[in-house]
Parts: sequence; structure tokens; C-alpha cells
Amino acid sequence: MMGLMEAEGYEVAVYAYREGTAFSPHEHPHAKCDGVLEGVLRITVGSESWDLGAGDRLYLPAGTRHSATVVGAKTVVSLDGTRW
Repeated sequence: MMGLMEAEGYEVAVYAYREGTAFSPHEHPHAKCDGVLEGVLRITVGSESWDLGAGDRLYLPAGTRHSATVVGAKTVVSLDGTRW
């Protein structure tokens, strides 16, 4: 998945988030792509939420206000892509 994201023009970092990790609503000035390798990460934009599991990705245009939460007890291993 990392290679695919890089081929799409994203700079990719790998993160691990433990159970209970939550990111309050925020936005980025650049396009983002979040991919999940392990665990479940819930991303919420407005009133819509998506539970991303292994192999899933979500694209967020620049300026999209969103939050994220680890779902369940399994650590999330996530690919965080930024298109500068």
C-alpha cells in the first residue's frame, strides 16, 4: 500500500496508535490519504464516519475538517500520506 500511495504522489509516514487514541477535529492545509495496515481507525467528517480496516484508504482534500479514533483494543498501524 505504501508504494501505491507514493506512486500517487504522497509522502508517506508509518504510525502506530494504541487503544484509546483519539484525534479531535482538525484540518490540514494539504491533501491527505490515510491507509490502515492493522486494526480499525474510525475517521469522521461532519456527520459521516468510516471504519478503516486492513487494506482500506480514505482520501481527504486539503482543508477537510475531520477527527480520528482507534476502534477496539488492537493497535492501529497506519500510513499517513501527505501531498505537498
